[in-house]
Amino acid sequence: MRVIARLDVKGDSLIKGVRFEGLRRLGNPAEVARRYASFVDELFFVDTVASLYGRPQVAELLESVASEIFVPLTVGGGITTILEAERMFKLGADKVAINTAGFGAPELFHEIAKNFGLQSVVGSIQANKTESGWECLTEQGRERTHVSVNDRVRELLEIGIGEIIVTSVDRDGTRNGFDLELLEQVLQFSNVPVVIGGGCGSLEHLETLRPYETLSGVALASSLHYELIDQDQIRRWRNCEDRRL
Repeated sequence: MRVIARLDVKGDSLIKGVRFEGLRRLGNPAEVARRYASFVDELFFVDTVASLYGRPQVAELLESVASEIFVPLTVGGGITTILEAERMFKLGADKVAINTAGFGAPELFHEIAKNFGLQSVVGSIQANKTESGWECLTEQGRERTHVSVNDRVRELLEIGIGEIIVTSVDRDGTRNGFDLELLEQVLQFSNVPVVIGGGCGSLEHLETLRPYETLSGVALASSLHYELIDQDQIRRWRNCEDRRL
């Protein structure tokens, strides 16, 4: 199972909040990326204000680290056209993740896959628990879509994507553990690799993912930024060497 470091970026700062709110500045994202790249399998840069400004702001960051980092790089946030996706790939991204723009322009997924390969496009889902299930959110959790996660997974698979990354907005930054029911829903319908994020705060929480043999990866943020899990623990867990829990 891949361990992916998620870096939420605002301007020149790495930030993190709880449920996408109360954001705190945590340092220089380039420096943090270089450090994490020594022990994770992938980096996921999320431009948290790109949709507000109408364009991705992480280009300079991506360009500065791509030549120094030798793990796959995924970029999300504000990518609304094939030209913006192409620019990210030229700067060093291996994949682009699409959420908000994909609701208004579903053909964007197809265009990226056609031009750069199916493996290059990721369907990003931000999920919020409701009385009837899980609803997809956009604009970094600020806007409701009234689209269920199950329906969105089906739509993404029909459109054509190479991967799904699903983040529980309810669990994001809480360190209360993953939403395993949400994960099971997505895995039930998906026939492409799935990555889960939101809620990890300890090695015990990572251990809860072991039974999901079809899960492709886990995205970590708070647990890395606040050193709740260290790199040695991650290496042992990823290699299934730590059986104490």
